Amino acid sequence: MRSIKTFTKKTVYIFLFSLLLIGSSSWGFLMHRTINQIAIYNLPDPLQSFFYQDMQYLVENAPRPDTRRNTDKTEDKKHIIDIEEYGPNAINEMPLDWATAVKKYSLDTLEKHGYGPYNVIMQLDKLTNAFKSKNKDSILFYAADLGHYVSDMHVPLHLTNNYDGQLTGQKGMHSLWETFIPSLKLDQYQLYNPHKAKYISHPEQALWADMRSAYALLPEMFAKEIEVSKSFTPEQKYKTQMYFGKSTKMYTKEFAEVYAETLGATINKQLIASANMLSDFWYTAWVNAGKPNFTTRAISSNLELELNSYRKNQLIQDTLLISKKQKAKE
Repeated sequence: MRSIKTFTKKTVYIFLFSLLLIGSSSWGFLMHRTINQIAIYNLPDPLQSFFYQDMQYLVENAPRPDTRRNTDKTEDKKHIIDIEEYGPNAINEMPLDWATAVKKYSLDTLEKHGYGPYNVIMQLDKLTNAFKSKNKDSILFYAADLGHYVSDMHVPLHLTNNYDGQLTGQKGMHSLWETFIPSLKLDQYQLYNPHKAKYISHPEQALWADMRSAYALLPEMFAKEIEVSKSFTPEQKYKTQMYFGKSTKMYTKEFAEVYAETLGATINKQLIASANMLSDFWYTAWVNAGKPNFTTRAISSNLELELNSYRKNQLIQDTLLISKKQKAKE
């Protein structure tokens, strides 16, 4: 029989490892999975039916690019772009295409300071080619990955060299904004929106437009953290926990709750913007591939039931949001 002591120790290690992994990831596993699921509901048929039959795969693998960061040293810079490192007005002036960006800044510079938006377009092209080949495994693989990268470009802290508030004495902002607060507040978010996937003629322009909106949120995000901090002592604002022998300072739940209140619907809106763009990009890849037909197994009435639940914003209450089920298991 497994001893209680051994079980407890192993469980603690798994829990701590999960926290470390999620804390260093983009949007956290919970949000990435939520975004991929919502994007499927925004698709038209027959693409919606095709993706729905493998929704479990698309949702469960939404965090996969983050897990690759643990073994692939080239992965990290695909998730970010430190805009300030490319010039004072780079958010409005950077080239939209990869070749021009490499010519202007050099490959070494892009690999050093991040090339997230260019990677998104690369992944979009890979998905388009997968659709053309009608290789289902490749389609699902690149569709799941594209969801991750698109979502990352809607996280303001992925677009700045002050990515964790470390340059302004606000270290810990990254996990607070994209992981801690969503884990506390997802049940209260409005997940439904009436968006229907549309064809995007110029994906680069659409992506950068959303990125500019996300980047514009940064001053308020940092300012509100400072404002809320005035009502907390250091002991009330932070807690210290040991992770594998290393002392780590984190925001307290009490602080996160108040800060979330001051942000209002900001994070919720970025979640929806991510899902909307993802559904548009999935649809665009399919259209650019010639709208290939797929033989799909009959879809049960579950899809319509889920869509009704989605429209009523009751996915969580009806236990239909896969990310919440996965979180419970983990």
